[in-house]
Amino acid sequence: MSQVLHPIEKTIIKLLQSEKNLTESQIIEKAKLSADQTRRGIEWLRLKNLAVVQESEQLFLTLGKNGLAANKEGLPERRLVNLVSGGPVPFDDLRKKLLDEMNVAIANAKKNDWITITKNNSASIVSLKTNPDQTSEEKILAQIGESKIAQDQIKDSATLESLKKRPDYIILESVKTKTLSLSEQAKSIDTDAADSGAIDVEADVPMIYAAKTHPLKDTINEIREIFVSLGFTEIAGNLAQPGFWNFDALFTPQDHPAREMQDTFYIKDKLAQNFATQAQINSVSASHKKGWKYPWNLDAARKMVLRTHTTCVTIKYLAENKPSEARVFSLGRVFRNEKVSYKHLVEFNQVEGIVVGKNVSLRDLMGIQTQFYKKLGLNKIKFWPTFFPYTEPSLQTMVYNEKLDKWIELFGMGIFRPEVTRPFGITRPVLAWGGGIERIAMLKYGLNDVREFYNNNLSWLRSTPKCQ
Repeated sequence: MSQVLHPIEKTIIKLLQSEKNLTESQIIEKAKLSADQTRRGIEWLRLKNLAVVQESEQLFLTLGKNGLAANKEGLPERRLVNLVSGGPVPFDDLRKKLLDEMNVAIANAKKNDWITITKNNSASIVSLKTNPDQTSEEKILAQIGESKIAQDQIKDSATLESLKKRPDYIILESVKTKTLSLSEQAKSIDTDAADSGAIDVEADVPMIYAAKTHPLKDTINEIREIFVSLGFTEIAGNLAQPGFWNFDALFTPQDHPAREMQDTFYIKDKLAQNFATQAQINSVSASHKKGWKYPWNLDAARKMVLRTHTTCVTIKYLAENKPSEARVFSLGRVFRNEKVSYKHLVEFNQVEGIVVGKNVSLRDLMGIQTQFYKKLGLNKIKFWPTFFPYTEPSLQTMVYNEKLDKWIELFGMGIFRPEVTRPFGITRPVLAWGGGIERIAMLKYGLNDVREFYNNNLSWLRSTPKCQ
């Protein structure tokens, strides 16, 4: 029996019989159909094996805020060279003009062997060694300019990758395109033949998809259940936190780069009030003055930020409850001002657990971690020493992924430093560990791009098994 065709299907088939391969946007324009009509017609034809859909992806480049500024005013290292082209300049004078770009300017100029730095009794002096021609980075910035270009137009891929590592220099946009062509059967269909009133009893019934939770939400729920099964209690905190709990309470110095705008989202014109007791503020202030040797500033601690980790919830719990024994965990959204890539997002989920006890040790922490991973189905685990700002000693966890045939870095762990716990009257060891949930979910679902969880790709969401 011949297939019954909808008028939309007929329109698309007739168009493709005269023009072999067309994209969605071309069909919309040429057939005078709406975007929704076109998508439905394509899907109907595909299900009837009357059309072949090929998906392709093209990457486009534009300059970010810093890239546009560098293209107009010069890269930091170029501006440094211009400043010293007339003769040697003291280090401090350059810093006044280059401000927070001084370090990157010096680093790149030295790497390129453009400058020399000498020291006298009073200061460091920067002198020009060679006046460079236009660099590869500058050529790429000029090539992109204020327009959007295809990534494959850039032939110097190594230099492009280097520019991508500079914050907010290059914005990468992925554009996916569907191209439609007719199957052999459809090429001979007479779209003018009358088929109104006919019923195709062999036509497929509409596909019905049962509602289900998102795979990432399933992973979050699974992790929550594992913590509860291990005897932990969940604690929660606000997404917006004073700098005091997000940084100061964790012994992060107020001049640390992580507290600057390029790493943290600050809430404009918002200062915290009554965020801690006076005793807590005094203790943390004294700890910073003693450990970091600088005048601690209350206003910096009052600045509101979107939390960069869930540890701010943990340390506040410890400060307010001073438990002698505890097993708690916090789970939720955190925010980092990072360049979005296949493994980094500006907003993601993190989980953290702590154990407080009289004689708990790093061995206990490794045992808990091992049990946690085994409950997730990850049995090949190893630990090695590393550095984290507010734990000492610290370890990094690696788990072996059978599908990828390699070791994958997961959670960090350690014992809170005394400078973190003692200001709040916690004298017993506090074991802590945590990490990003998306990374575990990527392992579970075999993804190599974290953005896939947020792309709303219905075909992937519908085909993903509920249990992994």
